[in-house]
Amino acid sequence: MSHIKLSLLAAVAGIALIPSLAMAQTAAPADAAAADAATESGDEIVVMGFGETRQVQTIGKDDIALLTPGTSPLKAVSKLPGVNFQSADPFGAYEWSSRISLRGFNQNQLGFTLDGVPLGDMSYGNYNGLHVSRAIISENLGTVAVSQGAGNLSTASVSNLGGTLQFTSRDPSKDMDIAASGTYGSDETMRGFVRVDSGDLGGVRGYLSYGYLKADKWKGYGEQRQHQVNAKVVADVGDGKITGFVNFSDRRENDYQDMSKDMITRLGRNWDNISNNWALAYQIAGVLQNNAAGTANPAFLPFPQYGLNYPSPVANADDGYFDAAGLRRDWLTGLTFETPLTSNVRFKLQGYYHNNHGQGLWWTPYTPTPGGAPISVRTTEYDMDRMGSLGSVVWEAGPNTLEVGGWYEGNDFHQARRFYGLADTLAGSSRDSLKFQKNPFFTQWEFDYSTETMQYYVMDKLEFGAFTLSGGFKGLKVKNRATPIVKGGLAEGSIESKDWFLPQIGGLYKVTDNAELFVNYTENIRPFTSAATASIFGQSDASFQASRNTLKPETSKTFEGGARFRAGPFQGSLAGYYVDFKDRQLSVQVGSPILGLLPALQNVGSVRSFGFEASGMFTLMHGLTATASYAYNDSTYRDDVINQTTGGPVAIPLKGKTVVDSPKHILSGEIAYDGELFFGRIGANYMSKRYYSYLNDASVKARVVADASIGVKVPEGMGFLTGFAIEGSVTNLFDSNYISTVGSGGFGNSDISGTAMTLLPGAPRQFFVTLRRGF
Repeated sequence: MSHIKLSLLAAVAGIALIPSLAMAQTAAPADAAAADAATESGDEIVVMGFGETRQVQTIGKDDIALLTPGTSPLKAVSKLPGVNFQSADPFGAYEWSSRISLRGFNQNQLGFTLDGVPLGDMSYGNYNGLHVSRAIISENLGTVAVSQGAGNLSTASVSNLGGTLQFTSRDPSKDMDIAASGTYGSDETMRGFVRVDSGDLGGVRGYLSYGYLKADKWKGYGEQRQHQVNAKVVADVGDGKITGFVNFSDRRENDYQDMSKDMITRLGRNWDNISNNWALAYQIAGVLQNNAAGTANPAFLPFPQYGLNYPSPVANADDGYFDAAGLRRDWLTGLTFETPLTSNVRFKLQGYYHNNHGQGLWWTPYTPTPGGAPISVRTTEYDMDRMGSLGSVVWEAGPNTLEVGGWYEGNDFHQARRFYGLADTLAGSSRDSLKFQKNPFFTQWEFDYSTETMQYYVMDKLEFGAFTLSGGFKGLKVKNRATPIVKGGLAEGSIESKDWFLPQIGGLYKVTDNAELFVNYTENIRPFTSAATASIFGQSDASFQASRNTLKPETSKTFEGGARFRAGPFQGSLAGYYVDFKDRQLSVQVGSPILGLLPALQNVGSVRSFGFEASGMFTLMHGLTATASYAYNDSTYRDDVINQTTGGPVAIPLKGKTVVDSPKHILSGEIAYDGELFFGRIGANYMSKRYYSYLNDASVKARVVADASIGVKVPEGMGFLTGFAIEGSVTNLFDSNYISTVGSGGFGNSDISGTAMTLLPGAPRQFFVTLRRGF
C-alpha cells in the first residue's frame, strides 16, 4: 500500500484529533452557545448529536454540496465512524454494487427513511422500498442523520436490527431563486441539475427540480442513465403546516460483470461483459449448448463437439456474458400535516404512496431461445404498490416529554422470473438492454406477495438538571403472504412475525456545558420479508413448509455508551458498543448467480459484535474544517452451521470466524474549505481486510481511497454573476487498484478455488468539471 496515501490519511486525521488534547481543558460555557449557533447556521460539516442518549451524527447540505454533483449521500456519510460504504462506480450510485453496513450489520439489517417515509432496506431487489439515489436528487437533501447502533423508536422501519439512516429533504426557500449545475467528465459523463424556488407566495412556497445523468461505464460497454424530478410544497395553515412532495425517477444502467479472484488474475480487473462482441457471446453459448446436448452444430464450429474448449481468452461460459442491466421507474409521494393542538401538545399525521416498476436483465447462455439464438434474456421483474400512514402526538409538561405514535403500511408486490427470445443471427442482439422487455417465451415463476405492517411506539424523556432519562418501547406485527401465479417450485403460503414489546432505554449526563456522557440499551427484531429473492419465500415450497413453524425472525440487543465533548473550535465523540445478534438467517447462494438456483435458508445461531468509535471535527479558521474518524469492530459468528446433505448432517465450522464484509478497522479523514472566493476538499478512507467467505478462506486486502475537489466562486456584489462557481473534482485521487464491492453475487461457505463470482473492482481515477449557480 502506498506510503503517500497512508501519510495523507494520517495527516488529515491528526489535524482533526490532536487539538482535542490541548483544548479539552480550556472549554468555557460560551463554547456551547457558539457550537449551537454553528449548528443552526449550518456551518458545521458534522453535527455530533449533543443531547442524544444514542450515538447519532448528522451531515448537512453544505457538506453534500462539496462532493461531485450526483454523488450518493451514502458516500458522503462514509466519513462517519463505523460506516462501511462501497460502490464500483465513482458516484457511489450504481445500485448492484452499492453496499453500506454499520457495526457488522449489512444493508438489509438497517433502517432508512426519507422525510419519515420508509425506504425499506434499500437492497437491489427491494420488495418494500427504493434506494435513496432514486428517492431524491442529492442536491435536494438537507441532512443525513446516522444512528450507528440504535435508531429512534419512531423510525418507520422493520429492518433496523442495527442502525438507521434518516434522510431529510431541504425545505423550499422563502426567496425566489434558481439553482443549476452542469457536469462533464471521464467516460463521457454528462450530468445536469436545475431547481426553481417559488419564494413565499402568501404562506405557500415550493420548488420544482430536474436532474439528468448519462455516463458510459468506466470499463466495458454500456451506459448509466437517469432522469429525476422532485417537487415539494410547504403551506402554512394557522399555527401548523402542510408539506407535500412528489418525486419521480427513471434509472437505467448497464451492469458490470461480477468477477472472481481467478477471473481478475486471468483476465485483469478491466475485464467486463462482452457487450461489444455478439459473435463471441453467440459462440460461447453455442459451445455450452453443444456440450449439454452432445450434438454438433456447424454454426459453432470449429469448437469441439463435446468439450468446453472456449474461444480465447475465456475459460468458461461465466467468464463473459453478453450483457446485463437494471431498469427502475419509481413514483414516491407524501403528504404531512402537523399542528399544535394546545400550547404543549403537538400532532402530526403523514401519508405516502410508492409505485415501482423494474426489471433486472441478464443475457444468459444457459437457456437458449427456442428456434433462435443459443442465448436468451433472463429477467427478474418487480412491480410494487405500497401505501402507508404515520401519526404521532407529543405532550410536553415541564421536564417531561411524552410521545406516542404508530405506523401502518400495506404493500402489494408482484415478482416474476421470465425469459425473452433473441433472433438467431450473428448480426447482433435483437433486444435493447436499456428498454423494458416484452413478450416472454417462458415464465419460470410468478408470484403476488402481500405484506401488512403495523407498528406502535411510546417514548418518554425526563430531564432532571444535568441528567436526562429517555425510555420507551415499540411493538410490531408483520403478515407476509405469497400467492403463486406460476409456482416454479417456490414457496407459497403465509407467515407472521410479531413482538409487541421491544424496549429502549437511555441516559445522558452533562458533566459540563461542553461535555456529556450517554448510555443506551435497545432490543429489535427483523421480521420475515416477502419476495422470491432473498427472503423466506425464496426457497423450495417443501423447505418452507418444513421450517415455517420453527424458523425465527432475527433479533438483536444493543448496548452502547460514550462521551461527547467540545472545546473552542473542536468537538468530538467517543463510543463503545456490544451487540448480541440472535437467530441469524443464512441464505447460501448455490452456483453462479445467473443460474437462479434456489438458496437454502435456516437459522444458524448468533453473532457477537463489539467495538469502539472515535470522531472529531476541528475548525482551523473561518471556513476551514478538518474531520476524522476511526472505528474498530469485531463481529464473529458464535455457532457452527449444520448443513443437511444426502449423506447426513455436515458441520461447517463457522464459530469464531469473522462476519463477512465487516472490516475490523475503518479510518477516515477530510479537510474542507469554503471561503468567499475559493472552496475545496480532500478526503481519504482506509478500510482493512474484508472476508467474503463464511469460513474466512477468501478475502480482499485493505485499501485507501482518496477524493478531492477545488473550485472558485464569484463573490458577493457581482450582480447576476454572484453565486456562480466552477469546480474540478477527482475521485480515486491516487488511482488505487482495489476491490470495492464484495458479495455482489452472494456469500458462500468457502472460496479456496477463487472462483466465486462475487467481487466488483472499484472505479479508477476519474475527473469532472462542474459549472454551478445558487448552491
